[in-house]
Amino acid sequence: MKLIFLGTGGGRFSSINQRRMTGGFRIDNLGGKNYHVDPGPGALVRTYQFGLDPRNVDGVFVSHAHTDHYNDAEILIEAMTNGMTQDGGHIIGSRSVLSGYESWGPCISSYHQSKSHVLEMEEGDIRYFDNCLIKATPTRHGDPKAIGFQIEYKDFKISYTADTAYFPELPKAHEGADVFIASVLRPGKKSIRGHLSSSGFIKLIKEIKPDLAIMTHLGLKMISNHPIAEAKRITKLTGIKTLAAFDGMSLDINYNNPAKARIVSLKDVDAPYHGANSNLSNFERRNVNKLADKNRESDEVELIKRYRY
Repeated sequence: MKLIFLGTGGGRFSSINQRRMTGGFRIDNLGGKNYHVDPGPGALVRTYQFGLDPRNVDGVFVSHAHTDHYNDAEILIEAMTNGMTQDGGHIIGSRSVLSGYESWGPCISSYHQSKSHVLEMEEGDIRYFDNCLIKATPTRHGDPKAIGFQIEYKDFKISYTADTAYFPELPKAHEGADVFIASVLRPGKKSIRGHLSSSGFIKLIKEIKPDLAIMTHLGLKMISNHPIAEAKRITKLTGIKTLAAFDGMSLDINYNNPAKARIVSLKDVDAPYHGANSNLSNFERRNVNKLADKNRESDEVELIKRYRY
């Protein structure tokens, strides 16, 4: 299994200035399936930028109705369903994202929900999909219907807090997590309402005791405060290996020993052909042809051959 971070910035101001990307993260090869979690602004572009294909996604997860979490969800759903021409994939999200709640959402149109298996979840709900069990975990955030996720596959659990403040019941919701991913907006003790700071993250790690903890969705203060050094400090305080995710970070996770995950920094490559790109290498041309043949996009193949882009 791989965890691939296509954006590790969080909050509206990180999204606006893009000091860190905001494309969310992917869980790849979980039981042979790939999932994109909280695809914020730029998720589609970052997918190509780091050499991945959005068309091989089997599910899109959206935790709540804030732009930095849902912005690119619909275009990824279009990729997942071959331009809304085929049934397939899963859309998993909160009530606010899928149906709307008071002034929040909906964030994904009924049209975009029409080709996929839709799981609308509220805190405490448990559902099955693709040989996995998913539990919607509670949050305390601006969107009152926001949820986190815990995914279980063959007794291996990945937990993701999404955006939330710390509260006493939160650790129990994520208990048993082998890999624990949290949105940590700020370093130290000063948190913003509805978000974790390092102090809340440390409390969670000490109570949950995962094999591996990862902080992502970093705010401007965290980004400016050397997040890798902050992660090392948290590791020392908790005794749990803690990583600060960075844009393009790929983790090869060993189910038996997640703390020994191999860290790879993905190369920033030219996007596969999706327009007139004169800089495509020969390798990329071959890759484009294979992808186009696989997805029956012969028009693109013919354009490449005809004009030798």
